[in-house]
Amino acid sequence: MKKVEVVPHDPRWRDAFESEAERIVAALGPNVFAIHHIGSTAIPGIHAKPVIDLLVEVDDIEAIDARGSAMESIGYQVMGEFGMPGRRYFRKDDRDGTRTHQVHAFRAGSGEVKRHLAFRDYMIAHPADAERYGELKRKLAEEYPWSMDGYVEGKDGFIREMDRRAAEWRSAPRDGLLGGPG
Repeated sequence: MKKVEVVPHDPRWRDAFESEAERIVAALGPNVFAIHHIGSTAIPGIHAKPVIDLLVEVDDIEAIDARGSAMESIGYQVMGEFGMPGRRYFRKDDRDGTRTHQVHAFRAGSGEVKRHLAFRDYMIAHPADAERYGELKRKLAEEYPWSMDGYVEGKDGFIREMDRRAAEWRSAPRDGLLGGPG
């Protein structure tokens, strides 16, 4: 069992996303519509588990299944839907078995894509909420150092509330325009 590790923000995470995104686009091919940096490593200034989360939008989600060997060739474990219908999930660990990257692939424009991007964009636009989230993650890692389930369950209520706020924020008119950034 691995210890739950939450660390201060590392500006190199952005570069790690960009270099890995290139490999993933090459592995998944022309079906890729867009690729986004999501998760806490995409939110400047907050504590996070040092795992790069990538959200891949594809035109045809079933076509991803035929690209498993290409993802394996760049170090990913193919996990299928992994508990979330409509998703394809891949994870990558370093030589020591420590998770470094996670890929979540969805059909372009799906509700899950919108939710993930709204959460990220809301957190970037609302640094006080982002700071609260980073602090919660840090405290949960201290409280549940050997329980990923405890850590994840401890974030659940906060994430649901931020998802609600992010959806409202995203759909609110701003300066004559509908919706938030992106």
